[in-house]
Amino acid sequence: MDKKAFACWSGGKDCTLAVFKALKDGWKVCYLVNMLQPDGKKSRSHGLPAELLKLQSQALGIPIIQKKSSWEDYENSFKEILKDLKKRGINTGIFGDIYLQVHRNWVERVCKESGITPLLPLWLKDTETLINEFVNAGFKALIVSINKNFLGKEWLGQEINRDFIEKVKKLGNIDPCGEEGEFHSFVYDGPIFKKRVKFKKGKIYQEGKRLYLELIPLT
Repeated sequence: MDKKAFACWSGGKDCTLAVFKALKDGWKVCYLVNMLQPDGKKSRSHGLPAELLKLQSQALGIPIIQKKSSWEDYENSFKEILKDLKKRGINTGIFGDIYLQVHRNWVERVCKESGITPLLPLWLKDTETLINEFVNAGFKALIVSINKNFLGKEWLGQEINRDFIEKVKKLGNIDPCGEEGEFHSFVYDGPIFKKRVKFKKGKIYQEGKRLYLELIPLT
């Protein structure tokens, strides 16, 4: 069996851990697929600069495919990428979803309609176990976005480490992996990285109920 795959990519810890697990299982991750906002400057989900994600891709040694899209046209844009990947002989997609069934339903439907087999290495795993596995493996990440309904702006920029895990556990109402959208992260180093991603922290800004920490790419 030709174990070539792409990874649905946000730049955060869950997709990184999913790729880490897939690589250990013998998969060759040929591409990262990252969806951008309509202007092409930032990623759809985490608000990360497109250029920073390119640097992350280079640090991982895995090419990235980025495509601009509105939310309304997201599915069609994603399917266009899958169609192209099929032509390149890639028939499997890696996704970092953990337990949100509505997300899995979408992934399975879109993949089925595109002739792609979805692989979800984190599915239904205990989220505290997963975040500990992420930290224990040696990954380095920080919080880049939070939902104000759950967390305050002091959480932005915090490193995901043992101290972070303990703080989240004490709160009690936050999923350790932020699976309900409580927070998003950016991974800048770890066991599957060939080099550390260089960046500096910028300003904090708000969009709706979310606060974001600007990360400025450094080359």
